[in-house]
Amino acid sequence: MNKFSDILGTLMQSGISGSTTSRMQHALGAGGRTSGGSLAGLLGGGGGIGDALASLTGGAKGGGIGDMLQGVLGDAGKALGGGNKLALGGLGALAGSLLGGGGRSVKGAIGGGVMAMLGALAFSAFKGTDSSGSQEIPVGLQQPENPQQEAELEQGAELVLKAMLNAAKADGTIDATEIQRILGKLEEAGADSDARDFVINEMNKPMDLSSIVDAAKGRPQLAAQIYAASLLAIEVDTPAERQYMQQLADGLYLTPEITAHLEKTVGI
Repeated sequence: MNKFSDILGTLMQSGISGSTTSRMQHALGAGGRTSGGSLAGLLGGGGGIGDALASLTGGAKGGGIGDMLQGVLGDAGKALGGGNKLALGGLGALAGSLLGGGGRSVKGAIGGGVMAMLGALAFSAFKGTDSSGSQEIPVGLQQPENPQQEAELEQGAELVLKAMLNAAKADGTIDATEIQRILGKLEEAGADSDARDFVINEMNKPMDLSSIVDAAKGRPQLAAQIYAASLLAIEVDTPAERQYMQQLADGLYLTPEITAHLEKTVGI
C-alpha cells in the first residue's frame, strides 16, 4: 500500500474542498504575503532562507514561505538542536506544487510537506502560550531520522487523512461526483488498489468523531494539526459544518484562542 503521507499529498493536491488550495496558499503566505494572517507573519523572519527556497519554487526571493521557514528554523530548529533536522524538503516540494513549480517530480515529498505545514501551523498556534503544547515538536515538522520516527509520521498522516475525510461528511453528504474526482486523482497519481480501498472505506464509514479525538489525547500539537487539516477539508459555510468544527475543537481540548489562530492562518 502507498504510504499514508503520499495519499495525503495526492488528496491535498487535488483539493478535498474547493478552498483547499487557496487556504494552504494563505497559510504559507504564498506570493510573498507577510501579513498577520499567514505563517510568515505569525512566525516572523525575512530574507535568508527565502533566497534558497526561491530556487525550489521558482518564486521571488524573500517573503512568504521563506519567512515562514526562517521562523521555524529559529524556534522549532532550536528545540530540535539544529535546523537541519527540520522537514524542509517536503515544505519546499509543497510550496513548489502550490506555486506551480512542482508537479509529478515532487509528488512523493508533498505528503511530508503537508504534515510539515500542519506542524508549522500547530507550532505557531501554541507559540507564546503557557500550554504544554508549546513545548512539543509536532509530528511532521521534524525530518524522520529512524524507522520509529518514520512510523510516527505515517501514523500522524493516517490520522490526519481520517480526520479530513470524516470532516467531509459533516454536512451529511459526500457527492458521488466528488468521490469519483478524488479516486480519479489517486489513480492518476499512481496510487495502488489498497490506497483507493482505504479512501473508499473511510468515505463510506459513518461519521466517527470519537475515534479521532481519542487518538489525539494528551498530544495538543497533533490535536491542532487535526483541527487545521479539517479546516482544509471543508468550506465551513453551513451550520452543520460549523457545529462539527466546534465539536471537534471541544473533543480535542483546543481553546478558542488556538482555534481562532488556526482559522485566521488559513484565511477563514
